[in-house]
Amino acid sequence: MEQHRQMDNERALIMIVDDNIANLKVAKNALTKSYDVFTVLSAAKMFDMLQRNKPSLILLDIDMPDMDGFEVIKLLKAEPGTQDIPVIFLTGRGEPENEVKGLHLGAIDYISKPFSPQILDRRVELHLALANQKEQLKEQAEKLDEHVKEIEHFNKNLQEMVDEKTSEVLRLQNAILRIMADMVENRDDATGGHIWRTQYFLRTLINAVKSMENYKDQTSDWDVDLMLESSQLHDVGKISIPDSILKKPGRLTPEEFEVMKTHVAHGIRIIEHIEEEASSTDFLRYAKIFAGSHHERWDGSGYPNGLAGPDIPLPGRLMAVVDVYDALTSDRPYKRAILHDAAVKIINEGRGSHFDPEIVNLFEKVADQFASSAYSTNSPQAESETDE
Repeated sequence: MEQHRQMDNERALIMIVDDNIANLKVAKNALTKSYDVFTVLSAAKMFDMLQRNKPSLILLDIDMPDMDGFEVIKLLKAEPGTQDIPVIFLTGRGEPENEVKGLHLGAIDYISKPFSPQILDRRVELHLALANQKEQLKEQAEKLDEHVKEIEHFNKNLQEMVDEKTSEVLRLQNAILRIMADMVENRDDATGGHIWRTQYFLRTLINAVKSMENYKDQTSDWDVDLMLESSQLHDVGKISIPDSILKKPGRLTPEEFEVMKTHVAHGIRIIEHIEEEASSTDFLRYAKIFAGSHHERWDGSGYPNGLAGPDIPLPGRLMAVVDVYDALTSDRPYKRAILHDAAVKIINEGRGSHFDPEIVNLFEKVADQFASSAYSTNSPQAESETDE
């Protein structure tokens, strides 16, 4: 079947279907100057011709003996190959209901006989122009759809590339953090494994806190994995403490302990320097909270700011418990590790003075998970130290 002829490149093909020869001649004479015209005397011959030619428009008589125009247009609109051909009815019927029926079946116009050749020519010109515009819009829509699909495909690939690069950056970031944390621990031989253990303990305590109704408002937006990664920097300030104090095998003098306490301020400054080089993030916000508040005490006797009660950020209150628990249950040069039950007892005794009472209650509920952790170290009980 030939393709639909385009008006801007070729003369459009008009097919006139009418059982009246006189009507065919009038219509053909009116249109031949501008279009190629086929005249057909019956619906059967029209369908036969449609096997070889696809017209730009069909002028269709309604009253024909073998098959009327209403039946013809139903068949045309039912076939994918012909359903988009514009059809104008030519008829001597003047009843409005016939016009409504024809338009309802898919005709684009309704011209009454006898018709003026000039009006017929103008109506055909108008509808061909509309059909041509419709075809152009369809092609543009198809091209636009292809562009949209291309853009969607590009965006999908771009998002995958961004996700991959983001993952690489995060892996690099975490690697750098672990190196920084290792540097601190390698300088402080006494606390080997402290960072990894506190991460495990902290996850246990954070999960417990998030399950409590009275902490919902404070913890609903917490990114636990991000918090745990940032917690690695809670002692980063120790990198600025002199080896003579950081690695001292015995107890610190009061003067030395004052120097040791400055690791908190050093840690905050290190994180703030990172913020100056990179935009502030939740990661750095969490890191600063852990570094700056895990040595504050519930009664206000802690450092560096002497914060008390709920003024101490909740992440800092959590870290205070797990930090002390690990210090108690780990060997240090000046003491031996104590057993889990003894550490729990000491933390319970610090309820309301060192620690948030509600956090201690929560700790006691999950303490068995601390004891069973592969990270915890249980050794014979010895003298305890909870300030480091």
